[in-house]
Amino acid sequence: MKNPILFTVLTLACTACFEYNPNQIILEDDEKNLTSKNIALIQKKPAPETIRFVLMGDTQRFYDETEDFVKSINQYDNIDFVIHAGDISDFGLAQEFQWVHEIMSKVKFPYLTVIGNHDLLANGRKVYNEMYGALDYSFEYGDYKFIMLNTNSREYEFDGTIPDLIWLKNQLEDNPENKKVIVISHIPPFDGDFDPDLEEAYAKLLADDPNVLFSLHGHRHSFSDDEYYDDGVRYFVTTTTQKGGYAIVTLAPNDAQIEVVNY
Repeated sequence: MKNPILFTVLTLACTACFEYNPNQIILEDDEKNLTSKNIALIQKKPAPETIRFVLMGDTQRFYDETEDFVKSINQYDNIDFVIHAGDISDFGLAQEFQWVHEIMSKVKFPYLTVIGNHDLLANGRKVYNEMYGALDYSFEYGDYKFIMLNTNSREYEFDGTIPDLIWLKNQLEDNPENKKVIVISHIPPFDGDFDPDLEEAYAKLLADDPNVLFSLHGHRHSFSDDEYYDDGVRYFVTTTTQKGGYAIVTLAPNDAQIEVVNY
């Protein structure tokens, strides 16, 4: 090499210009622990008599379409929070999570997530843990308990551990005030990516608890709404931002409704 000094100077000058490894995780402070930060924002506001939240998901590589979602949802004033039903990323790369968060941070309302099967690819689990937090978690708001669950069984080779039904059972039982319960995860129990050996047990846990209102999901890239097991539990699946849709869930004191929105 004719000029090693010049090469060294140029290399040092450009260290911030490119990534050495697509799987590396370099997050800013405002990109970390987003779940706990956004739950705090939600709970900081006294719960209204009627709670409204948005269920959307499967942003993957649909960045322009997700920008359109933000424009659509920001027209509302009476939304309490947004829930991203998983597949934030497509390949589980930190940069994908960051790009989607940059778009979602423009939403006027706090947003929460569940992890999707694509989010578990590559280094995705570690990225999700650092950026958002635990893969299974719950929070309460007003008269409701929200249980957020990892149901991506295929990524765990259907080993019987995902979804964690022991944790789910404990969460359902840890409800001394009998708050109404909404369970949210990426993959619905009747999908082929959900562990078939756990499907019946999952549905029974929900059906046996009179406080459960809904089981809400993404993954299938289309809307569906059904009492799938004829046991009193309503299963709702939202569509992807690519198809320009989301749902608004309204929780009134004596009623609960889901409205499909196409934009």
